[in-house]
Amino acid sequence: MTQTPRELLDSREFRQLVARRWRLSLILTAALFVIYYGFILLVAVNKPLLATRIGTATTLGIPIGAAVIVLSWALTAAYVAWSNVHYDPEAQRLRDRIRH
Repeated sequence: MTQTPRELLDSREFRQLVARRWRLSLILTAALFVIYYGFILLVAVNKPLLATRIGTATTLGIPIGAAVIVLSWALTAAYVAWSNVHYDPEAQRLRDRIRH
């Protein structure tokens, strides 16, 4: 079935695809905010905990700060993986239905 671009944009399938992408984006953004601002709040509220030595030259704050960075990469990787597996093929399928 071929469609005009306007018909595609008005279709239920397209709206569902956009809604799924927004939902995942909001969830991942919220997770990133919790991770990042949780760390900042921990720095503000409990500096002695982060200053706890876990080696001769390292404090607990260093691996926790590194974990914030690694988790942000992991969230980005999760979005890219979801996009490659679900979003991009579905978007291409919908694009292929447009009448030229």
